[in-house]
Amino acid sequence: MWSHRLLGPVVPHLCRLLVGPDYRWLLPFSTLGGACLLLAADIAGRIVARPAELDVGIVTAFIGAPFFVWVVMQQRIREL
Repeated sequence: MWSHRLLGPVVPHLCRLLVGPDYRWLLPFSTLGGACLLLAADIAGRIVARPAELDVGIVTAFIGAPFFVWVVMQQRIREL
């Protein structure tokens, strides 16, 4: 399932924005954040397309793609 590949890079970046770069806080928050994001994506996929379901990977892609675009835009602004 490719949704886990998306959660790996997205959640630590989001958690780093919230708790900072200290790994003593970042690792537990990333673990909890990944589980919460996957659960929320699964629930949203079941609610949005009733009576059918959306795959959790599709929902996480809708969350992760804009985030990655934002990260790339931030990097390009810093390079200027």
